[in-house]
Amino acid sequence: MSTISLVQLPEKIKAWARELGFEQTGIADCNLVDAEQRLNNWLELGYHGDMDFMAAHGTRRTRPAELVAGTRRVISVRMNYMPDDVKPAQSVLDDSESAYVARYAMGRDYHKVLRNRLEKLARRIGEVIGDFGYRVFTDSAPVMEVELATKAGLGWRGKHTLLLNRDAGSWFFLGDIYTDLDLPVDQPEQEHCGSCMRCIDICPTRAIVAPYKLDARRCISYLTIEHKGSIPIELRPLLGNRIYGCDDCQLVCPWNRFAQKATLPDFDVRHRLDGIRLVELFAWDEQTFERNTQGNAIRRIGHERWLRNIACALGNAASSPEVVAALRARADHPSELVREHVAWALERHQQSDTGEKAD
Repeated sequence: MSTISLVQLPEKIKAWARELGFEQTGIADCNLVDAEQRLNNWLELGYHGDMDFMAAHGTRRTRPAELVAGTRRVISVRMNYMPDDVKPAQSVLDDSESAYVARYAMGRDYHKVLRNRLEKLARRIGEVIGDFGYRVFTDSAPVMEVELATKAGLGWRGKHTLLLNRDAGSWFFLGDIYTDLDLPVDQPEQEHCGSCMRCIDICPTRAIVAPYKLDARRCISYLTIEHKGSIPIELRPLLGNRIYGCDDCQLVCPWNRFAQKATLPDFDVRHRLDGIRLVELFAWDEQTFERNTQGNAIRRIGHERWLRNIACALGNAASSPEVVAALRARADHPSELVREHVAWALERHQQSDTGEKAD
């Protein structure tokens, strides 16, 4: 250290992080022994579904120094993402002909936004102290972001398994810098969920099977994003008009009364994804999908799963000639996956016409 000590450095890091758009920064050690046991129990129950990557990395997920040699501390940050000018989420969910996209995915891909700014933060540290070992992460590697953020004092894990903060709710992204610097650590915050069960009670598919325990196989975010195959028939009606992710557990959380809006324009809504009509999105061909999702997190699921998800939502929409015509236009789609979900949706509307529509 030429100009600053390790004791002084954390406050400098936090100030630089604020300049880069991060609302809060904390520092954690790498002891995740308890989290490792919880993760192993979760995997043994099969709650990860077909997310094989959750088990593929062994202890590298829970032992940072095995993922990045020499890691002694983790600099954890959070960044608000809720746009200021956005349609109210509940009004979109209540309109069966509109598409609900998780609020985090309506603007620029958060991976790029946070990663670039974390790199800038790391370089800023290096300018002051000289070369040091580090690697940045934003939901892109076997990293336990919520556990590390909890240890770093950014909040506590809610019963829905997301991080909660008393001053900011949960509408924020997390990112990390693994470093070999032996920095002083921050103290964790106590939990403040109390007896509240709203997130568990609201879940459309009952994916939150117990406080702090999520069965991803039933989670709408998993089904519409991570799951590559056919969506289980019994769960399709429960998706409603949610075509990419789900925010229900966050929408009812009392702590989100204190949620703050995003300060960066990167997360502003693109292509009216805060409530665009389902039939309009279903008409996107693959070229249009690629163009309109460029630089957006949605692009990773591909056009085929995009159509699969929207077909489900159209099957749950109020029956109309327009909805039925949109589905019929895709009935002979080259993808068997798309055809299957379109056929299911059309059958739903045929049942509706005869007064027999059922789950």
